[in-house]
Amino acid sequence: MLQFFKSSLLTRLIVLLLLLLALRLPLLWWGIPLMPVELRSLLIGERLHDGARLYQDVYDSTAPLAAALAGLAELAGNRLLWLHRLLALALFTFQALRFNFVLNRADVHPERGYVGALVYLLLGSITPDLDILSPLLLGHSFLIAAFSALLPTSREGYDNRRLFRAGFLIGVAALCYLPLALFLLLGLFAVIIFAASSFRSFLLLLCGFFFPYAVVTTFFLYTNSLPGFSQFHLQPTFSGLVAGADGLPLWVQLRLLVLPGLLLLLGLGRSFAIPPGLVFQVKFQQLMLVWLVVAVAMGAAGGGRAPGTLVLILPPLTYFSLYLWQKNRRAWVPELLLLLVVGAVLVLRYRSALFLDAVIPVPLESRYAVQPNPRYAFLQGQQILVLGPDMRPYAQNRLATPYLDWQLAQTDLGRLNEYDAVFRVARNFQLAPPRYLIDQRGLVPELQYKIPAVFSRYEPTNTPGVYRLKR
Repeated sequence: MLQFFKSSLLTRLIVLLLLLLALRLPLLWWGIPLMPVELRSLLIGERLHDGARLYQDVYDSTAPLAAALAGLAELAGNRLLWLHRLLALALFTFQALRFNFVLNRADVHPERGYVGALVYLLLGSITPDLDILSPLLLGHSFLIAAFSALLPTSREGYDNRRLFRAGFLIGVAALCYLPLALFLLLGLFAVIIFAASSFRSFLLLLCGFFFPYAVVTTFFLYTNSLPGFSQFHLQPTFSGLVAGADGLPLWVQLRLLVLPGLLLLLGLGRSFAIPPGLVFQVKFQQLMLVWLVVAVAMGAAGGGRAPGTLVLILPPLTYFSLYLWQKNRRAWVPELLLLLVVGAVLVLRYRSALFLDAVIPVPLESRYAVQPNPRYAFLQGQQILVLGPDMRPYAQNRLATPYLDWQLAQTDLGRLNEYDAVFRVARNFQLAPPRYLIDQRGLVPELQYKIPAVFSRYEPTNTPGVYRLKR
């Protein structure tokens, strides 16, 4: 198997893509569970498609480009979850093939081929987190594209266009998922070891990074959404208020990382045991170590729960694992190891179909999908507002008013003793009054007392905590 993919022929690429589809497509027969991050994305896209303005008519911390993509996806149809999954698969495949192309072009290993892409796609399929079109997966695609622009400076000299492009793409990645801005540290290290004039080169990298932010800031300035961009995106992300709120629990993530972590440790040990190669290859190895450190720092900063966290370590994991697949005196050892990896990935992904979920101590990810609350089963296709953190009722209904993220909604609903907050609540409800209110925090009596012109129109239903707008 290894010898087959240690070739650059087009047939190897076709077989690789067929293997990926064979691994992913059968899972569709068991349905596509709706994960919390996908529900959030669908709701944002729905609101933007209806003409709402991000950070002004939608209180959420999602980065602007990720939200814009969700809005564009709504143009194809309402809440097309399969389209989001298809886009995620396309981006994930692009990352694997692009990174494999960089490895081959840079000659970081004596053997070329599609082994790097094979490992990337295999280990990335170990969890359904990378089946999801998360902001992190979207931003990481731009990061992979930026990485190739950092390398040629060692051979072609100081190249303004390449450094600016690298900074620009890292900035675009941060506009998809803000913590990816930490990878400027990777760019700084690349500039130090590759560029002739490190300080001026890094300034050029920073200029490229801030250029997309200047464009986005100008857009929000002219749409009167700049204060909301700072209040609902920049500040919450920097403070860690909403980072990783929609992902799998940390202990589940750690169990899924056992196999990739073991391969990473084996690859690291093997790379340090082999005599160093050319100067460029040594520098590339150092660059991958820095990537690994930044990825671990990002994962720790997000509590390890951000959807798609695994994708951060896939590039260094792919690179260091190549040392495991090199030729040695026992040619059967790498082949056997790769077969074991393939088998482990298949068992983990198909443990439910193989009736192994009770044996393998990793809970099914579908347990953390959005499950409809039977208490609100009578609500179907209604304009609602949930006064609380439970977003499950939105799976079968539409969001009314800007209050999507409950933590960010505390800007208004948590300050009802302030006149400005009461005024904003009244204005938002007058513009788009929801048909039903689901009160999980007991706020309706206070709202009816302080804003009677709006909330006196709501009457309780037979379901406790649910209020209906009077006709």
